[in-house]
Amino acid sequence: MTALPRHKMTVDEFLAWAEHQPGRYELFNGTVYAMTPERAVHAETKFAIAKALEAAIARAGLTSWVLPDGMTVRVDVDTAYEPDALVYCGERLPEDVVEVPQPVIVVEVLSPSTRHVDAAAKLAGYFNLPSICHYLIIDPDKRLVIHHGRGRGDEIVTRIVRDQAVSLEPPGIQVDLRGLFRAGQPLTGCADPR
Repeated sequence: MTALPRHKMTVDEFLAWAEHQPGRYELFNGTVYAMTPERAVHAETKFAIAKALEAAIARAGLTSWVLPDGMTVRVDVDTAYEPDALVYCGERLPEDVVEVPQPVIVVEVLSPSTRHVDAAAKLAGYFNLPSICHYLIIDPDKRLVIHHGRGRGDEIVTRIVRDQAVSLEPPGIQVDLRGLFRAGQPLTGCADPR
């Protein structure tokens, strides 16, 4: 078990500390928080949105990249998050980096333990970064996506999207949300359980 540091940290101190720790962590206002284990629906939804984003980028022929969870987004000097998926544009990042400096799209999948943080603190924090144009909050229990997009000036436009495509401009992609959520049918395995 890892003991969390009791002293406040900057993002640089946090990244140096976290590199040698088992598990996953985020930093909020200088305090380190361990990330809780995920439900299967959370992991499946993260995987589905990463695939949908990747397919949209391929259809658009863009030089943009999708990364799953595990990458760090620095919000300010003492706050860093690990979104469940993100998109950045331009040249591919070097293999050894752990931080994405200019994400364009960030995605969080709601879970019972993170619901309030994802919808409040992370919303405000992510839009402090000028590069972020879209923040998608996915609710697998209610089967909907809350799309927060940068509008004119300081305006953030919010809409709720269900089983359809969502246009994300920039970078200029249409993300098909059909199939994002697990169907209500029981899953079958590869082998007959008898």
